[in-house]
Amino acid sequence: MFYRRKILLALIEVFGGQMLSTDLQKLLFALSNRQKKKSYHFVPYKFGSFSFQAVADKSALIKAGYLKNTDKWEITNKSLSIYNLLDPSDKIAINQIKTLYQNKLGKALVKDLYLKYPYYAINSEIVHEILNAHEYLKVIEHKPKNFETAFFTIGYEGISLEEFLNKLIQNNVRLLCDVRKNALSKKYGFSKNQLKNACAGVHITYVHLPDLGIPSEERQNLDNQDNYDELFTWYEETILPKQKEKLKELFLLTRQYERVAITCFESCVNQCHRGRVSKIIQQLPGWNIPVYHL
Repeated sequence: MFYRRKILLALIEVFGGQMLSTDLQKLLFALSNRQKKKSYHFVPYKFGSFSFQAVADKSALIKAGYLKNTDKWEITNKSLSIYNLLDPSDKIAINQIKTLYQNKLGKALVKDLYLKYPYYAINSEIVHEILNAHEYLKVIEHKPKNFETAFFTIGYEGISLEEFLNKLIQNNVRLLCDVRKNALSKKYGFSKNQLKNACAGVHITYVHLPDLGIPSEERQNLDNQDNYDELFTWYEETILPKQKEKLKELFLLTRQYERVAITCFESCVNQCHRGRVSKIIQQLPGWNIPVYHL
């Protein structure tokens, strides 16, 4: 079992073997902020801090028989102590969370975390029920303030879905254009429908532009930077000249949405074809938009 799933089960165990979904998300968030290496990352979602990975892990734990298949997070075997399998530092952190919040769940828990971590309340649909006007000012301070038209590139290698989305949110990206030929990934959250739904949850539009991708059969034997450079030179000279209409479409989308990012896998832009897409699109007539590599 992944260690992060043990964290999930132990947290539920310490709080009596079951809890509501909102409470679980908030307590897990509070716990993660006490860990040196966070088990889960979070995004500002419609009720505050939210982990897509935790929800995916719930499904896996239900399938494995550790959790019941209900709206709540409920352990099936309350005599099985996962807590005892944790590292000492995580046991301490969970006990601290229990001491702080065992009598402060529901809206009281949400309010406490909104006040401590106002960034995670920026997309909340219930924030005005939870905070007064003065308290809400801190949330406003954490909302993105960049509105000028800009173009970004971003890779998801080495980061979680939540870390990826936070980079987009913090840069006020409104449209994510997936330039992979095949929008599939073994990494959780980055296959087409998963990514599209996650983006929608944080008010980012997603589109797939497969014509700007590189066929998978061409992406073989990339052992060093020279191999990447050779591939991308071929891509720039062979593929992109045939995709002038798609590049114009991307230009028009940037004008429409104003803050647009293109994405593929590699973290380093020099090892990803999105670098060549951003290079060529800047050569289009009328392009005067700054480009940033996240």
